Amino acid sequence: MKNPCRERQGFFCGSILTPKFGVKVHNQSWTKANSWLIFVSNQRKMKYNRVLLKLSGEALMGNNEFGIDPQRIAEYAEEIKAVAEQGVQVGVVIGGGNIFRGISGASQGMDRVQADHMGMLATVINGLALQGALESAGVKTRLQSAIEMDKVAEPFIRRRAIRHLEKGRVVIFSAGTGNPYFTTDTGATLRAVEIQADVILKGTRVDGIYTADPEKDASATKYSELSFKEVYDRGLNVMDMTAFTLSKENDLPIVVFDMNTKGNLMKVVEGANGVGTLVKN
Repeated sequence: MKNPCRERQGFFCGSILTPKFGVKVHNQSWTKANSWLIFVSNQRKMKYNRVLLKLSGEALMGNNEFGIDPQRIAEYAEEIKAVAEQGVQVGVVIGGGNIFRGISGASQGMDRVQADHMGMLATVINGLALQGALESAGVKTRLQSAIEMDKVAEPFIRRRAIRHLEKGRVVIFSAGTGNPYFTTDTGATLRAVEIQADVILKGTRVDGIYTADPEKDASATKYSELSFKEVYDRGLNVMDMTAFTLSKENDLPIVVFDMNTKGNLMKVVEGANGVGTLVKN
């Protein structure tokens, strides 16, 4: 009799014969065959097993000019839920630009350190909003913060975060790196390296990296795949240089894709062709 094999990402799903002891497994079905039950997986084959999803704070605004659009965040929660139900381990980092951006405050005369701390708190607010939306959708979620605020979120502890992921919980990482002068792109890359994610998925309004801004230049063409060196050489804007260099040095690929198109997140995790742009060594 075979036992389910455990990989780093959890149960690997195949067809397994087991005595009929009334065992229940999330997202699986059991069918009777003589005195045995045949285990049948409902999960699809995925290209990535553990991912770090990076969302901008502005994406949560929807059609508003400020704050959080409940409909948009509910849509994101459903997209994440669909992927998590396929056994993919999901970490999330959200920016805070829909509420406050530290570098913008500094440009208007604020102290940069204080402004960045305000930006970090904005990411915690967004994290709480996404946690609420995910839990309303039935997804077990943990919010961790790089700045200790134990009444609101767990402190970021690497081993605890990985254990949450292994148990099938979505983990939201907030407050960036906990230090000023670092963007949430850098925070996302750092967390992805720490949790040993397979890829960073950068959800944007545009389906990939283009030769020019497609919202301004109709002749812009999309790249399907680029190397880190090609992005450097062509001066393409993917992430800030600190985050980008950290990804390159740790051989961590990045996929830039349109998060606002329904089903795109699932397609990217499955490795579907034509969705987004892959950047790798």
